[in-house]
Amino acid sequence: MKIKNHLKNFLKYKYLLYELVKKNIKLKYRRSYLGILWTLIEPLLTMIVLTLVFGTLFGKDDPTYPVYILCGRLLYSFFSSATKAGLKAVSGNAAMIKKVYVPKYIYVVAAIVSNFVIFLISLIVLVGVGAVLKVEPTWHIIEGLVPLVILFVMTLGIGLILATLNVFFRDIEYIWTVVSMLIMYASAIFYTTERVINTGNGWVFNINPLYMCIANFRNAVLYGKPMDMSYCIHSAIFAIVSVIVGSVLFYKKQDKFILYV
Repeated sequence: MKIKNHLKNFLKYKYLLYELVKKNIKLKYRRSYLGILWTLIEPLLTMIVLTLVFGTLFGKDDPTYPVYILCGRLLYSFFSSATKAGLKAVSGNAAMIKKVYVPKYIYVVAAIVSNFVIFLISLIVLVGVGAVLKVEPTWHIIEGLVPLVILFVMTLGIGLILATLNVFFRDIEYIWTVVSMLIMYASAIFYTTERVINTGNGWVFNINPLYMCIANFRNAVLYGKPMDMSYCIHSAIFAIVSVIVGSVLFYKKQDKFILYV
């Protein structure tokens, strides 16, 4: 019954969610001359730099190496920017929270969704680069939607946890910056996993749900292979648990937010 009430309450504020998402996207590019085009240009420039640096450093002669980098870079970029936006979603809307009653989780959801919309737009770059480098799509590309959905749910769960903690402990913002950097280096964005596995440190990938999403996305988009079901199941479990923990934590602490924001 509670779930039904929460769903009804969420649908009641769906138009507010839409407006908040639109506002977040506009604010992100408010002072940019290129505007939303920067969503396409930035990952393309980053891919070129990483390909030149690490392609030369590691002696990569794989013509699809830029696509390999882009797959990891785009997914990590969404995860990083969305969790940071979710972290600040409650504390950053303190003035509104004090004046008008709105379910506070709406701000977190809007932060995650707006970044996901930007991420989806940025996938145009991946399509273009893949076409130029002649990466042939297979029917497995449809499976690429699965890791994206898992990644969204996972990011939402972590965003709710971080948003709650940041209200009471403002140092969380700085701690998460360091943690997200560690996650980036453990996600094989610009290096191949064989080098790490050969050193006996392959366990890093087996405990990193973000890498699992990236690996399955690469399988579907770049390699035309079926998903690794072990990675899919483990990352999905982590995503579901994170949403449950984040929702419960947020729900229990939200009445105290007004005292700290």
